[in-house]
Amino acid sequence: QVQLVESGGDLVQPGGSLRLSCEASGFAVDFPTITWFRQVPGKEREGVSCIGMANGDTYYADSVKGRFIISRDNAKKMVYLQLNAVVPEDTAEYFCAADPLVRGRACLYGRSRQYWSRGTRVTVSS
Repeated sequence: QVQLVESGGDLVQPGGSLRLSCEASGFAVDFPTITWFRQVPGKEREGVSCIGMANGDTYYADSVKGRFIISRDNAKKMVYLQLNAVVPEDTAEYFCAADPLVRGRACLYGRSRQYWSRGTRVTVSS
């Protein structure tokens, strides 16, 4: 059974930093990419960042480019999202997701994935 479990959501002040973690378990074949999404109530879920698990290629939404950093540890089957210089607009529920058919730059787009984590809340507020 495939599972994606994220953690690290918290309350953080504007300008602060936070690291989210996503642990993947239960599958024998590695996914080609893993994506971090976020969603605000009343808005569509958006791809924030994603990473190629084999080659480490990274992709970022314009809204977080230069502030967020995605990384992976294949041995631990972990993907991390470092949130830096956060702003109130970063407040959202954050999810990690994977799909065996999503490769390369496509990992940043679309909202359909086979596997999702349950979500972790990030609140940016003073």
